[in-house]
Amino acid sequence: MVVGSLNMDLVAISPRIPVVGETIIGDKYFSEPGGKGANQAYGAGLLGGSVAMLGRVGDDEFGREMKENLKKANCDTTGIREVKGVSGVALIFVAADGANSIIVVPGANNDFTPGHVEEDAALLKGSHVVLLQLENPTPTVLAAAKAARAAGARVILDPAPAPEKPLPEELIRSVDIMTPNETEAAILAGLKPGTLEPAQAVQIGRKLQGMGATTVIVKLGSQGCVIVNKDKGQATLLAAPKVTASDTTAAGDVFGAALGVALSEGLDLPAACRFANYAASLSVTRIGAQASVPTRKEVEEFAKSNSVANPVDLAG
Repeated sequence: MVVGSLNMDLVAISPRIPVVGETIIGDKYFSEPGGKGANQAYGAGLLGGSVAMLGRVGDDEFGREMKENLKKANCDTTGIREVKGVSGVALIFVAADGANSIIVVPGANNDFTPGHVEEDAALLKGSHVVLLQLENPTPTVLAAAKAARAAGARVILDPAPAPEKPLPEELIRSVDIMTPNETEAAILAGLKPGTLEPAQAVQIGRKLQGMGATTVIVKLGSQGCVIVNKDKGQATLLAAPKVTASDTTAAGDVFGAALGVALSEGLDLPAACRFANYAASLSVTRIGAQASVPTRKEVEEFAKSNSVANPVDLAG
């Protein structure tokens, strides 16, 4: 089950991302369904998972298009309700090197309340894994985490976009796994964002565990990911395959979708993260958000032909 956001992505591709006050000529424009929650739900469907979603869209064409697109990925959209007003949109600027800059206007996502989660709590029953993000109001995300826990599900929070205010410790304690990227991890830990070395990711993971987190997986882009396990005191770097990035827009969402699918199928955490690394790495070779999501077969074939370095123990 995914509880989260749905946005229509409006994407402009240009040689580089403009600076403040600058106008540049772009190369391409397109629109496609997106939103971190919907990306995860769509990804889980294509990657072979049995998935449903809770969320809100506006009573507009964008909302209807986003629901229909999820159905194409075999996602159950029963829990996606329409509210009066506009659906969420994301304005995405993609540079030639794959870097991106995004402005999200939440629209109907801000109308998704804790009360709505409680009304649909029965839909969470039977879920092995529940995926959450931060494009809905924080109280709603907290209500979803609690409802998921009550339903006996494993709760995974992708703390993205990085919150402007510290996350409530109650929310951090209410999830089983946190999956920040290096920027989000630093912000959550009260540090200046920047590229992290694996050892730094471990330190930040430990700091988040001191705030109540259990297992922290820090996504390091081309470096792979670092698993920081509280119970066993372990920290491990899992390398990602080497690829040439075209667009990194939904890589974190694909990672979360693949992680959720793998865990729901009974894989242990390292194996699930390896699968997620392959899926996310393949996604960045393509343009778009949901358009970049690979199928299960594509990921399995990609994994066979792209070897990675052995896991590195970082516990010491």
